[in-house]
Amino acid sequence: MPKTPSIAHGLHLDSLLAHGGGGFDAATGAVVPPIQTATTFVRDETYELVNPGHIYSRDDNALFKKTEKLIAALEGGEDSRLFASGMAAVAAVARIVKPGGTLLAQSGIYWGTTLFLRKMCARNNIALVEADASDLQSFQDEIAVTRPDLVWLEVPSNPFLNVADIKNIANQCKQADALLAVDATAATPLILKPLSLGADLVMHSATKALNGHSDLLGGVVTTDNAGSEAWAFLTEERKLAGAVLGSFETWLLLRGLRTLALRVERMNRSAQVFAEHFEKHPKVEAVLYPGVKSHPHHELAKSQMTGGFGSLMSIQVKGNKTAALNVTGALDLFQRATSLGGTESLVEHRFTIEGEGSGIPENLLRLSIGIEHCDDLIADMEQALTAI
Repeated sequence: MPKTPSIAHGLHLDSLLAHGGGGFDAATGAVVPPIQTATTFVRDETYELVNPGHIYSRDDNALFKKTEKLIAALEGGEDSRLFASGMAAVAAVARIVKPGGTLLAQSGIYWGTTLFLRKMCARNNIALVEADASDLQSFQDEIAVTRPDLVWLEVPSNPFLNVADIKNIANQCKQADALLAVDATAATPLILKPLSLGADLVMHSATKALNGHSDLLGGVVTTDNAGSEAWAFLTEERKLAGAVLGSFETWLLLRGLRTLALRVERMNRSAQVFAEHFEKHPKVEAVLYPGVKSHPHHELAKSQMTGGFGSLMSIQVKGNKTAALNVTGALDLFQRATSLGGTESLVEHRFTIEGEGSGIPENLLRLSIGIEHCDDLIADMEQALTAI
């Protein structure tokens, strides 16, 4: 049986993705990797491992390593680790901060992250500071004053689509000896690479666009310095705490990654056309999307993102909660569900999810643009807006 070929250096990321990280399976010649279901691996008569590096599947899983290597290449990083969900990845990064430390988090981000950070910090005597990262000077001042152990950004933010200046914040973090982690789930590694802008860690909910088919939970963290103390902690945390993906879910993720370039290209293009179409619609108060010129962070987004601005956006319809729910209820092609990054377009009335005191406007609808024909998505929203 011939050796598994390695992918040549210099290939476009699209080609790397199409081959799932490269090569056929050396044991069988299959063009897709097998699903290894074994949880443990045998030793020989002298108790030496039959296959070095294969002890127990919680950490020693060839499919994990293949998928992690591919994602690290997408990010321009040195190493990646898969987790059982996006929130498991968030939790692992947050636990880098020791009791008595300080964590500075961007305000107005995904509610699940905010809620976890608040509860974890309260339980562990960690000072949590929340601040608007889109106000660069103010946020930099906050870093200089609080000197946090960890700074957490979300770019673009969910659901307001604010864009933080990763490069300048990273520079300030280095001066304060703070670790910078960026959740870039809404962007994907194909259009935003936080590590290249100075971030120490980048996190994605693999549940979303990386997998792209709404059929698994997963998370991933990538570093640009596999020899760092923070990375040593994260790799140990994943192994010992056990928040790992199953083999089948990892196989699904790798399968989804093979079409990532095509999906991102279609979704980004459609999102841009959709946002521009409704930006001046008489029944739309605002379109929150960094791809439109009216967005306050449009130029910054252009400087950080390539090939598009993501497939997540929010629109605020003219009217109150009732008007927003009427539009949501009238949509046919958009599915009413909570998530993003899948092949199907989704609509979410975020205020219903988070409720009073969340800061979410009652008239805001969060949209995840899928791979449907853009004309059909526009027509669906046009007919739904007649409900107000």
